[in-house]
Amino acid sequence: MLESGGKTMLQHHIDRLQSVGFPLLIATTSNIEDDVVAQYAKQKHIDCYRGDENDVLKRFYEANQLFHADVIVRVTSDCPLIDGNLIKQGIETYLALNNANCYLSNCFPRTYARGFDFEIFSASMLEEAHKLASSTNEREHVTPFMRSHPRVHMHNISQEANHGNLRLTLDTEDDLIVIKNMMEKTDSIHQGFEKIEQNLLEHPEWIALNAHVEQKKS
Repeated sequence: MLESGGKTMLQHHIDRLQSVGFPLLIATTSNIEDDVVAQYAKQKHIDCYRGDENDVLKRFYEANQLFHADVIVRVTSDCPLIDGNLIKQGIETYLALNNANCYLSNCFPRTYARGFDFEIFSASMLEEAHKLASSTNEREHVTPFMRSHPRVHMHNISQEANHGNLRLTLDTEDDLIVIKNMMEKTDSIHQGFEKIEQNLLEHPEWIALNAHVEQKKS
């Protein structure tokens, strides 16, 4: 709910996803602290499901039991500059593969800046993971069980330039400074990933601000 450029970070995130035209579901926690997220979803007429804070895999499975998607695209809301059109390309690639045992993302290996991440998988894979995944890491991060399953076909979307070291996700105070600079001092809000990455590369002093942040392993 932090603001920049006249909108909350969540609103930026949602706007950039909705521009693609696919159904959207917010899967937040049942904690009191996330009442504001549920209220936001209701005001914006966005489907919302509330579930376990730590067992995110269960939350995703239960959400899809209500909304019945055949294909799920997982994104995390700490990425307010996420590129909806890049995700659309990923969906088109996933559908062309025509394989319910396919896991597709743009993170393994990572060539896009952190903040453009997405994962795509089938409802059947989600159900199997929910039934069989047992470790805390598998339950919290949703997809580790899928990615380690011998039957799963891994497919990665990449770009020629390797910008995987760039950080445009929002987890720390330093991240917030970088994101606000991008939103308020460049036109990144209205641009795709290529131009956004270029904007950041033109400001090495911004890159240095959060280069030290160590991302939580998933």
